[in-house]
Amino acid sequence: MRYLLLFFFLVFQANSINAQTNSYTISFENVVHHEAEVTASFPNITTDTLSLRMSRTSPGRYALHEFAKNVYNFTASDGKGNNLKIIRPNPYEWNVSGHDGTVKITYTIFANRGDGTYSQVDETHAHLNIPATFMYAHALRERPIEIDFKTREDLEWKVATQLPHVKDNMYSAPNLYYFMDSPTELSNHKVREFSIDEQTVKLALHDPGTEDEADAYFEKVKKVVLAEKDVFGTLPKFDFGNYTFLACYIPNASGDGMEHRNSTILTNTRTLANGGMNGNIGTVSHEFFHSWNVERIRPKTLEPFDFENANMSGALWFAEGFTSYYTNLILCRAGLMSPDTYVEGLTGTFNSVWNSPARQFFNPIEMSYQAPFVDAATSVEPVNRENTFISYYSYGSVLGLALDLSLREKGLNLDDFMKQVWNSYGKTEITYTIENLHESLNLYAGEAFGNNFFDNYIYKSQMPSYSELFETVGISLTKNRDIAFFGAAVSITDDLNGKVQSNTTIGSPAYKAGLDKDDVISLINGKPFPNGIQFDAFIKEFKPGDTLKVAFERDGNKKTTEVILESDPNYSINLEETNGLVPSKKILEARKDWLKIE
Repeated sequence: MRYLLLFFFLVFQANSINAQTNSYTISFENVVHHEAEVTASFPNITTDTLSLRMSRTSPGRYALHEFAKNVYNFTASDGKGNNLKIIRPNPYEWNVSGHDGTVKITYTIFANRGDGTYSQVDETHAHLNIPATFMYAHALRERPIEIDFKTREDLEWKVATQLPHVKDNMYSAPNLYYFMDSPTELSNHKVREFSIDEQTVKLALHDPGTEDEADAYFEKVKKVVLAEKDVFGTLPKFDFGNYTFLACYIPNASGDGMEHRNSTILTNTRTLANGGMNGNIGTVSHEFFHSWNVERIRPKTLEPFDFENANMSGALWFAEGFTSYYTNLILCRAGLMSPDTYVEGLTGTFNSVWNSPARQFFNPIEMSYQAPFVDAATSVEPVNRENTFISYYSYGSVLGLALDLSLREKGLNLDDFMKQVWNSYGKTEITYTIENLHESLNLYAGEAFGNNFFDNYIYKSQMPSYSELFETVGISLTKNRDIAFFGAAVSITDDLNGKVQSNTTIGSPAYKAGLDKDDVISLINGKPFPNGIQFDAFIKEFKPGDTLKVAFERDGNKKTTEVILESDPNYSINLEETNGLVPSKKILEARKDWLKIE
């Protein structure tokens, strides 16, 4: 009798859970026209009206994307199939009333962008970012969810996702947040996996290449995983014991990477055979690092994630920027990039930060605040980003570099600082503030050091002495003062005029001469541009200090000005050996310890 009662209790419990479970089905009959059909059922509704929404943004993004714009053919019915009343209070919400306790909906979603933010449905795959695809009921956000993916067997589709598997093509999520954070790839993909620390790391590779190419690429992925584990000393504890790389390298995809709690989206138009074998691995490095830094070492300002509004955080210089610092450093440590290639690759990012006039307007925290305006966001009116914004990826990256080299002068290093932050905020999953990071650095390296770094480079926008820091690891920071600098991005048109393509840089020769975006330069020193020469090459024929008499047209009006050329402000970054110098044994040892090279 005791066992019979237990059996009835378990049946009752299962039925109770099922009664509280929201269920979805998605099918793909019209893939050639990029459509998917979604049905959903919300049982046991106790309010008169059920509010259903499409998300306005997506985990890992900070701007608004208004996914509701791709929804049509929406219908709603009750448990008996009766049509229900639908009111649209705003562009991204459907209020459904008159139900019998159950609300069932159907709609069509148009999807044709394969990246980390949007969804794409075509004959090659169904690439699904969940917020871009599925409506949700905010009031029911704590309910479990089941989703049935009606795969196209004729296209040999399989399901790849971080969602727990139930049976067949049915998967589950413990709540709405986890569901929305679980991108899914339906395609004829290859699967590779390996076990590490009693967990499984998988690669679901949608690429037209060979099995041998997939094997070779997965070996690179494994090297990245191991090198990043070495930074923190341990892997995160992945939910359900699995982490999945959802790699989609096909011509109709769009280049992107987007981290999630137990998976990441990797997309590119480059297949493995077409440059992707080496070109795509940097995104793997960046996004997997996020499984520590962002997904678990998480800014308080991003938790909980808001699906209805833009998400703003002042910590992106650390969350995104320090992750960017490690991106290529990890490739170098893993033997996937040579030390000289890594060091020379610092040049572009360094110059974009060092020479930007934007630092006079915003510090790294304030640059991070700009994310909702620049994170794949669009604006119709012209903006002045060239002069007022530095990417928090780049800004944080060069500050991470400076902090690492500064710590190494003290016998410390950034790896161990990241371990400390991981132990304090990542393992415990306690969200952090910028003040917490400041306190952590003070604890790790001393108050004087921590206060100096934050007071000068985070709360203000000063720059460290990179030339001195680079010398400690045998790197030359040099500038050619004989190269002339104009200060504007100019392209030569078919009629051999020079069109200014973007806002001129504040303080540059072109800016001081009054040149602006869309000005059309017809003559310099009374002569037209020679046929077949690029503008930058043309300018290099002159010297710093030369005066150019410029004739140009603006809004149909002919004008003239004088541009006094200056020395190019950009630096070159190289190993000292490249410039014929011989670093000392101590410096070479410091470099070896930094780059983890033999």
